[in-house]
Amino acid sequence: MDIRAIRAAGLLLLVLSAGNPALAQKPGGTLKVYHRDSPASMSILEEATLSTSMPMMGVFNNLLLYDQHVAQSSLKAIVPELATSWSWSEDGKELSFTLRQDVKWHDGRPFTANDVKCTWDMLTGKSSEKLRINPRKAWYENLEEVTTEGDYVVTFRLRRPQPALLALLASGLAPVYPCHTAPREMRSHPIGTGPFKFVAFKPNEGIRVTRNPDYWKPGRPYLDGIDYTIVPNRSTAVLGFAAGKFDMTWPYDVAIPLLKELKAQAPQAVCEVAPLNASRSLIVNREVPPFDNPEIRLAMALSLDRQAFLDIMAEGQGGIGGALLPPPAGVWGLPPEMLKDLPGYDPDIEKRRAEARGILTKAGFGPDHPLAVKVSARNIPISRDPAIILIDQLKTIGIDGELDPVDTAVWLPKLLRKDYAVGLALGASAIDDPDPTFYTSYRCGADLNITRYCNPEIDRLIDRQSMEADREKRKHLVWEIDRRLQQDGARPIIFYYDAATCWQPYVKGFTIMVNSIYNGWRMEDVWLDR
Repeated sequence: MDIRAIRAAGLLLLVLSAGNPALAQKPGGTLKVYHRDSPASMSILEEATLSTSMPMMGVFNNLLLYDQHVAQSSLKAIVPELATSWSWSEDGKELSFTLRQDVKWHDGRPFTANDVKCTWDMLTGKSSEKLRINPRKAWYENLEEVTTEGDYVVTFRLRRPQPALLALLASGLAPVYPCHTAPREMRSHPIGTGPFKFVAFKPNEGIRVTRNPDYWKPGRPYLDGIDYTIVPNRSTAVLGFAAGKFDMTWPYDVAIPLLKELKAQAPQAVCEVAPLNASRSLIVNREVPPFDNPEIRLAMALSLDRQAFLDIMAEGQGGIGGALLPPPAGVWGLPPEMLKDLPGYDPDIEKRRAEARGILTKAGFGPDHPLAVKVSARNIPISRDPAIILIDQLKTIGIDGELDPVDTAVWLPKLLRKDYAVGLALGASAIDDPDPTFYTSYRCGADLNITRYCNPEIDRLIDRQSMEADREKRKHLVWEIDRRLQQDGARPIIFYYDAATCWQPYVKGFTIMVNSIYNGWRMEDVWLDR
């Protein structure tokens, strides 16, 4: 899609974005959701986990947003939010927004263009106010400046064309923050313009938001509030849902084997299995001996039996791919025929493991002298369980792993400090587009490039695909980048998984997105039919 087509689509969406008409919605009631763990803070901009972004997404608004009733998020599904319209310059280097004039922050102050400028000045490191952690700074390295024209026009000026900027700005991870509230306050008591107002966060207990009576969208939200109760034990949480204690499970938390048990106990439940833009990957700190040896890293990649992970974790449901969500759910992922010749993807697993054992023997490790290492993973089932499988597979080649479970609140800081040797990471792209994945996880020097992979030639290719407006040309560039990342062992992707989200039948107005876990939680259209 070229720049003119994207601009035209943006203008067309202004006409089509009135939203889904109400069909006998009932206002009132509090939605009760179990939450899988205790996040580090309430600041979406400073966290890299759904544990923060899901409960807080309804507190904020974006300039524009993916339609909350379209399961497959794409450029075609983008609708205005704090912006009423947008347009590109002819050279594709300026993106201008006209803003709403009837919006107030939860503390009563007016929303203006200066709030947008302040937000992206923080994200790019240009403001005096600094984010403690800035996991998505790499998204905006092409952003030269944000300028304002009066209170209700704002322009993003780019160093080079980047058609996917619209997709980034529509993500649930791109809310607008208030200029008058310091980042430290946003961590503990965030202020937004969204349909819900933050009430409280009690670590290890719960999170609560309440209806914003002054929301700029008339009649929304329908709910009086949402209560998130933190229940780290997934079996206990699912039993609570089956018993009617909760109206909804944590999203994408019901593993396929657990789904049958849940449906047996709660046959009335509505459950939807979705292919997720989320992967488990083998992460290796390249600066810690002996893992600074590329041959050792290759041996670890050769040990992986990816299908075994899927069979154990999801009864075979899921996908095997590279850095981007595999087809058909993913638009940009490597085709299966391009995977088979990459290191670690050959179906002859025993042949690969024999080669890996030979590499370790050459490096001085063997049955009498195994390579011992702690394998770090977030201490939640969807990360901890596959880490145990990874440890078993590494043992087949002579690596003796010990599980190192890490609480969510300290997981990202641990990775940023490079305080790990080997781990299993749960990674999810904000959108099904190459830019956030490539710039965040593989760009030289990017904060979330936790394996410290760096290849300047790959960086140049990443910029080329980002500028390319022709979809087919871009796709072939993306495939070449992904193929080379897997050849380099940048961050071996183990598998993508399918999982279910369940809700009680009286929960209405909710759509599960199938190619991103981050973008579908504004919750302003959800209502309770009881």
